[in-house]
Amino acid sequence: MFQNENELYEQFKKGLNKAEEHLDSEYATIRAGRANPKILDRVLVNYYGSMTPLNQMANITVPDPRCLLINVWDMSAFKDVLKAINEANLGLTPSDDGKSIRLTFPVPTEERRKELVKQAKTLLEEAKVSMRNERREAMDQIKEMKKENILTEDSQKVAEKEIQKILDNATKNLDDLFASKEKEIMSV
Repeated sequence: MFQNENELYEQFKKGLNKAEEHLDSEYATIRAGRANPKILDRVLVNYYGSMTPLNQMANITVPDPRCLLINVWDMSAFKDVLKAINEANLGLTPSDDGKSIRLTFPVPTEERRKELVKQAKTLLEEAKVSMRNERREAMDQIKEMKKENILTEDSQKVAEKEIQKILDNATKNLDDLFASKEKEIMSV
C-alpha cells in the first residue's frame, strides 16, 4: 500500500518505462535491410556446456551498411558459433572463410517491408495493452487508498486524472518509437 499518490505515480511510471524499454529492444531485433549488431543479441552459443551470448565471445563489426562481420575470439568455438547462428532463424545465411563469419542483409522487398511494419505495429499494440494493464492496477490502488482514507474523494479524482495524463504521455512516446521504426523499415 502506498502512503501517498506520489509514490503511486513513481511506481506507475516505472511500469510504463519497462513496457517502453521492452518495445524498444524488440524493435532493435527487427531487421530493416540494414546491418544491426543487435539482431545477434539473442543468439546463444553452446560454449563448453553453457549457453553463452554470441556478443560475449566474438567481436561483431559493421564493415558496410548491409553486412555484419563476426570474429570469434576462441577459434575452437567457431563451428559452434556458426551452428548457433544457423539455428537462430535470423533469415540470413552466414558465410565463413574459416577465420570470420559474414552475414549479408538482402534489401527487403516492398512486401517484406510491409510485413515488418505490421510486425512492429503488433509489438506496439502489445506494449499499449501492457501499459493499460498498469493503468488498471494504478486505478485499483487509488480506489484502495480512498477506501483506507489515505485519499479524499477530490484527491482521488485528481490522482485518476494524473494517472491518465502520465499514460497519455507514455503512449505518445510509444507512437513516436513506432513512427521512427516504420520510417526506418520503409526507407530503401
